[in-house]
Amino acid sequence: EPGTTDEELGRLEMLRELAVRRAERSAIQAERARKRTETLGTVLKSIAALVIYTIAAFMSLSEFGVNLGPLVASAGIVGIAFGFGAQSLVKDFLSGIFMLIEDQFGVGDIIDVGSAAGVVEAVSLRTTQIRDVHGTLWHVPNGEIARVANKSQQWARAVLDIEVAYDTNVNHAMAAIKEVADSVWRDALPNATIVEEPEIWGVENFGSDAIAIRLAVKVEPGEQWATSRVIRRRLKEKFDEVGIEIPFPQRTVWLHEVADEPVPVTTAPLPEGDEFVPKAAPEGEFN
Repeated sequence: EPGTTDEELGRLEMLRELAVRRAERSAIQAERARKRTETLGTVLKSIAALVIYTIAAFMSLSEFGVNLGPLVASAGIVGIAFGFGAQSLVKDFLSGIFMLIEDQFGVGDIIDVGSAAGVVEAVSLRTTQIRDVHGTLWHVPNGEIARVANKSQQWARAVLDIEVAYDTNVNHAMAAIKEVADSVWRDALPNATIVEEPEIWGVENFGSDAIAIRLAVKVEPGEQWATSRVIRRRLKEKFDEVGIEIPFPQRTVWLHEVADEPVPVTTAPLPEGDEFVPKAAPEGEFN
């Protein structure tokens, strides 16, 4: 359109790309919800069928005049024995059902369950399969998952503590960091999409060799690592351009002069009549 600047066109393109990505993510979430509903429906159908068949069997036996008392008692004993022997299995199944109902995570999510962390490749009622960053596939029983950190739901945040030398102008450094983060935000890079304006939270701490400035960036879920890498690369280029030093560990060494002549060592003589006699080792000690 006439009068539209390149910056405005870039912003419109970024918004279009963001809308497309969110539409794709919504479609993935809808498919995930459909699969979860199907799985729950299958589980509930199986449980209901088992209960109905059991009741029907007992009713049929009762109609034929079979005494159900011993059968019920035997079934109770068998059930108790089975319950003690399959506690972990029952726990895994119950945990799997609640995970599906509560939608704690799904296939493709990046999660951390304590014993393993990575991308979820498969979820069943008994186990969850997680592929870690090294390619190892972990099979985690659902009953052993006490808590889940899901890094892929709704949005994520990349938090960077950027260190600068102590003689750096802090305001100048924060302005450079903000400029770089805003450039990544405007570019709307694939797999590194920033969804809100980056924030400089300020000076985070004073280290032994540097001042740490914290940058917080809200991104699409699962893109916090790629976004952090892009920002770090551009920050190195920007710091080289404006002359901001990236610190490294330094140590101050003090050298003291040593006397040219050795200091004489004096010993006090033994009193007359005293003589040092070494003690003989017991016979056979060194044999």
